[in-house]
Amino acid sequence: MLRADLHLNEKAIAALTGLPVLLLAAAAIPGSLLIARLGARRALIAGLLAVTVSSALRGAGPSSAMLFAMTFVMGVGIAVVQPAVPTLINQWLARSVGLATAIYTNGLLVGEALSASLTIPLLLPLLGGNWMLSLAWWAVPVLLSTGVIARWAPRSPEPSAAARARAWIPDWRDSSTWVLGMVQGGGSSLYFAANAFIPGYLHATGHAGLVGPCLSALNVGQLPATIVVALAARQLVGRRLPLIAAGVLSAVGLALFLSGTTTGLVAGAALFGFCAAAVLILTLALAPLLADDADVHRLSAGMFTIGYGYAFALPMLGGAVWDASGIPATAFVPVALGALTVVVAASARRLLPRPR
Repeated sequence: MLRADLHLNEKAIAALTGLPVLLLAAAAIPGSLLIARLGARRALIAGLLAVTVSSALRGAGPSSAMLFAMTFVMGVGIAVVQPAVPTLINQWLARSVGLATAIYTNGLLVGEALSASLTIPLLLPLLGGNWMLSLAWWAVPVLLSTGVIARWAPRSPEPSAAARARAWIPDWRDSSTWVLGMVQGGGSSLYFAANAFIPGYLHATGHAGLVGPCLSALNVGQLPATIVVALAARQLVGRRLPLIAAGVLSAVGLALFLSGTTTGLVAGAALFGFCAAAVLILTLALAPLLADDADVHRLSAGMFTIGYGYAFALPMLGGAVWDASGIPATAFVPVALGALTVVVAASARRLLPRPR
């Protein structure tokens, strides 16, 4: 409906899909600045308000200019939220960083799954098939969440003049910034590449009927990872082996997926989701463990800038390779490279110590 109403070609659809990921990279450092100036709690509320307003306005009439502009603003809002959350976890739940991060990520993934699964079968019929109203409606839960945080979330310490003057730009000379960024980028590439190319690959290989089951497996497969990390946070967070295992398991998932069997396709997609979520949780939890209390937002912002930039570029490579070779399986080169990136980066012994 969106493609037809706005007369968007495939290139425009790809740009619209990838724009939020690129913005997560581009706006992470300005988010760090906002945290340094306002404090993490206020920055979080500001980011959520930006998401609320932009999400509502994305449905303001059939205008591609408004849709792209508000998608941009929404991406900026999310990019502010991302480095604020590890900072607040460090302030509120310093003794349970792994558990808190797993619960936060679970909420993130459940919200994503609910919006994706309920919009077409339930929300659109209730709204008379109006996709513009459906986009605006999803601003309501964000607004309610913002109100709950503003009213009941613990107050963060007000940033002092000295804190406001502290450096907010990530320390690019700190190897931890690059290691975390590459680990997170490799894991995110697994998800974004799989999400982008599974439908086209299945259509090209005569398995169009499995598009729904495979995408469902990809997204639902993320949820068990949040439960596993929550239950075994002390054993998993801050250790290299779980990250390396996730990278290896991703390669196993790729082999299953490319086997072409119904079971292999669905199981492989589920492993992509599980491993991507596990890597995301474990890297999010590392920032509060590796950085000084006043620098968590800087390390987080650097990680997101590198990681999401990598996760935007790598799937683009997959599309280019498929176009050049005409071989559908080559679209999953980013999945293989993402898994390899996780294994290699997570193997940096001196850069990923155990929790302090």
